[in-house]
Amino acid sequence: IISRLLGALYIIPWYAWMGKQGDQANALFGQGYNIYALFLLISTAGIPVAIAKQVSKYNTLGKMETSFFLLKRILYYMIGLGLIFGVFMYFASPWMSYLSGGDEDLVRVMRSLSWAVVIFPSMSVLRGFFQGFNNMKPYALSQIAEQIIRVIWMLLATFFIMKIGTGDYVTAVVQSTFAAFIGMLASYGVLFFYLWKEGKLKSLFGKQVVHPDINPTAIVIETFKEAIPFIITGSAIQLFQLIDQWTFIRTMERFTSYSNSQLQVLYAYLSSNPSKITMILIAVATSIGGVGIPLLTENYVKGDLKAAGKLVQDNLTMLLAFLLPATFGAVAVAKPLYTVFYGQPDSLALGLFIVAMLQTVILGLYTVLSPMIQALFQNRKAIRYFFYGVVVKLVLQIPFILVFRSYGPLLSTTIALMVPIVLMYREIQTITQFNRTIIFKRTLLGSILTVVMLLGVLIAGLILGWIFPPNGRVSSMIYIIVIGGLGVAIYGALGLWLRYFDRFIGGQAARLRQKFRIK
Repeated sequence: IISRLLGALYIIPWYAWMGKQGDQANALFGQGYNIYALFLLISTAGIPVAIAKQVSKYNTLGKMETSFFLLKRILYYMIGLGLIFGVFMYFASPWMSYLSGGDEDLVRVMRSLSWAVVIFPSMSVLRGFFQGFNNMKPYALSQIAEQIIRVIWMLLATFFIMKIGTGDYVTAVVQSTFAAFIGMLASYGVLFFYLWKEGKLKSLFGKQVVHPDINPTAIVIETFKEAIPFIITGSAIQLFQLIDQWTFIRTMERFTSYSNSQLQVLYAYLSSNPSKITMILIAVATSIGGVGIPLLTENYVKGDLKAAGKLVQDNLTMLLAFLLPATFGAVAVAKPLYTVFYGQPDSLALGLFIVAMLQTVILGLYTVLSPMIQALFQNRKAIRYFFYGVVVKLVLQIPFILVFRSYGPLLSTTIALMVPIVLMYREIQTITQFNRTIIFKRTLLGSILTVVMLLGVLIAGLILGWIFPPNGRVSSMIYIIVIGGLGVAIYGALGLWLRYFDRFIGGQAARLRQKFRIK
């Protein structure tokens, strides 16, 4: 969460320093990052999550030395994959820029990101290794270090270029995207520090003894086989965003009279601008789903399907307990929230922002269910369900753009993702026999609490808005802090009073009730 917050808050000064080119700069940044994100997924081949799953499996079976052997062997492969895909992205940038409706500016942005593609695969393997030991602290701190150094670099570079130097916004965007590479170097440092601190460096890089019953090649092949479904299903959000990027501008150019610069701004409205905020919420969903994978696999390997079912119940209800109030609370303060990041929105920018925020619930559910079904070794079904969603997206995309214009890509993604969500939910329930009634009751209670919170926020917002109109960035920030704080207080107090949070935070809920004198 901290990592994603840092990755979103930088946009406030960054966008302001871009001046009149703010939307175009953000569109350029977003288009480059969409392709970059897909290359990260492909170049890692889903290995980090697969490593976590395999390490958890071998540790459960009492074969910890196999985990170290596996990590060392996979690291060599990932260094090679990083080089291959980094070079490919560099030289394929002109072609991908053309598909996106971009020009040489986008080529420069993508080439600056190719450096990060080179080193990310090997770094992500180390993160997956710690995750497999259920040790999330090094993983989390490496992300925070990556974001801090990345944000410092991009803000300093942007300030010097836009305020002191040439004022060339494209050069500022290029330096902002190159910051991803600098941030990853910091992440590497944190991960190696924890390997040294926990005494794992010697086990990893020293001479390793492999048991006679271990087939090294078979283990590596097994890990890659486990990884491929993760990359395919995990690429859904990035792939859908790329479909939007490669179809929206070209389709609108053909069937409307908008100029390319106007379409770049529209693309920023529907994709680049909202994603900075929605991805904070998606990051929480990813954390919930990702952390549960080793535990879910462990229970499944042990044959304890009852424990696996309870884990699924808790993960899904915990996800919705966060996503529902966060999403609808953000919608309630959508205009001041947008103003803080990008200035006063027009009606189209605000409408697209609200739809994108509501879509977060669908994206969050998919992000959690996808790794869950693979943790239960249903990889083929996960891939099949994913392809069903892609087919629906491709079929609806162009017609929806023609009918709904800027809203089309968002609506087609929502409908397309609902297909694999329903199918994966049913399959997970069939395997684990989790209690659907419990999930329904908890979700219903969470929805009621969200509605009550929403009413309180809207009433308070009307009163505060009349006294203190949120017209500028500073006034909007104060408005959000006051109204957001009230929303958290209402939802939190009701959740504690009705014992809703007890299942998620255990004894901490009782201590919080005592602290805030809630009976």
